[in-house]
Amino acid sequence: MAFNDLFRLSSHAVITNEDGQVLLLKANYGDKHWGLPGGGLDPNETIHQALQRECIEELGCEVDVQYLSGVYFHSAYQSQAFIFRCELPESAQIMLSDEHSDYAYFAVADLSAVQQQRINDCLAFSGVVYSAAF
Repeated sequence: MAFNDLFRLSSHAVITNEDGQVLLLKANYGDKHWGLPGGGLDPNETIHQALQRECIEELGCEVDVQYLSGVYFHSAYQSQAFIFRCELPESAQIMLSDEHSDYAYFAVADLSAVQQQRINDCLAFSGVVYSAAF
């Protein structure tokens, strides 16, 4: 990889409800997909700073970061995605940004294979950070 090649980094939160369902947000852009809260790093930002900034922007609140569970390469985007286990504070009330039209909790089994792997790895975390390529 050359110095000036385009390469992306992103941080994302796995947040579950009391039934073990995962919080996803419906995008207002691109293919309007459902995805984990989070997004790309800004210049001079750490993966933890990006995670908090993105969650504040997208959810309207900070999250409690528990651990980094995995780093996943997505060849379609030339991107490394950092996946964190997070919790919403008890007093949190989700207030979506203009980037998203809805939020909902989904059973892991109802998600795409890529999302299932990233989320199942996160929920089964045993202290070793997972890595995979898609």
